Amino acid sequence: MSDQPVLKPGDSIEVTFHAFAHGGEAIAKAQDGRVVFVQGALPGETATVKLLKVKKRWARAELVHLETTSPDRVEVECPAARAGAGCCDFSHMRLTAQRKAKQEVLVGQLDKIAGPSGVLDGVDVSSVTVEALEPTTGWRTRIRLGTDTQGRAGFRKARSNEVVSERCTQAIPALFEGIVGDGAQRFTPGSEVIVVIDALGNRHVVESRKVQRGRRVERIHRTVEGSGNVVEIVGNGRFEFPATAFWQAHSNAAVAYTEQVRSWAIAGQPYQRAAGWDLYGGVGLFVPSMSEALGGGPVTSVDYSKSAMAHPQPALESLDVTKVNARVETGIASLPPAGLVVLDPPRTGAGDGVVRDIAATRPQRIIHIGCDPATFARDLASWGTYGYRVSELKAIDAFPGTHHFETLACLEPVHLQ
Repeated sequence: MSDQPVLKPGDSIEVTFHAFAHGGEAIAKAQDGRVVFVQGALPGETATVKLLKVKKRWARAELVHLETTSPDRVEVECPAARAGAGCCDFSHMRLTAQRKAKQEVLVGQLDKIAGPSGVLDGVDVSSVTVEALEPTTGWRTRIRLGTDTQGRAGFRKARSNEVVSERCTQAIPALFEGIVGDGAQRFTPGSEVIVVIDALGNRHVVESRKVQRGRRVERIHRTVEGSGNVVEIVGNGRFEFPATAFWQAHSNAAVAYTEQVRSWAIAGQPYQRAAGWDLYGGVGLFVPSMSEALGGGPVTSVDYSKSAMAHPQPALESLDVTKVNARVETGIASLPPAGLVVLDPPRTGAGDGVVRDIAATRPQRIIHIGCDPATFARDLASWGTYGYRVSELKAIDAFPGTHHFETLACLEPVHLQ
């Protein structure tokens, strides 16, 4: 390493990429052995890159010029992404290559983080594929936009607060009409703009304030269009909630996840304890499926979101459900033991403490949903530590054109397998 030139930010070097990292960046090795992460490159490509950050063992760089290109590379069709927005970070590759990349990242995270705990014993992780969820463009029914000092709305550039006033191919086109681009209306500078088209075809446009990354936008400061109260329908169930409350972004994700939860939950019958916990439950999407699997038994839904929990849901009116408006970390302490637990934590995951507290009550079946492969694998490792094993595993590409995807696992106590 001493014979190599000392690398520093601003240097240009040539590298060849061999894999993807968690987060969607391509990985290469510099001549001095440092791992180099670059957005927008593909495995198999050789490129000239400019170093942005240099650490002892790794560096982050930007793509300057491709010397060779992968057959999986395609032209970026998303106008917002072409303008630098951080929306469609995988749109430079074919859909089949996107899913292969996601599968490789998932397998890598599971093997590295979860595997040693034994939670995956008996599961052939390498055979888990990332299933497509149609449509692959125009799938997003809700968008969250930033605003600039002139009140123009748009997506933010990657790792920046700069606003890009261009449309994104992820979203239903009608979300942008009069909102983004030339001639669009202006909003309160510095606000967040949430635009939703619900199951009835109604568009809702509301303003909220910017919050710390990873936190939910809760309070509506101004309703610009529509009632601000969204209606979503899954099966025969109708859900009503403010536009700021959480709902799955992909138009078909709620149905896909509900069907999978129902299938696994029913397969666990009969439950010795005919009660359920719906954790990080939001508006209660999974409660009807859980109630069915429990033969009408009681379900307790826990979530800290006031906007999601405050509204009575038509889909839950005939069910034995109790809502607890609290953080899961504290909300489960006083709950009666359950036979079935479904949890859909945020990107940060549930964490070891929550997993430990759930496992201590020994549910018969647990269905864990994760939207980040690293934190999902970390949570699975905790389940393994506390005596659970994965019986079923499934990944769904609910975010085409991006590095994101969803993973679902069904777990059971070791003594029941």
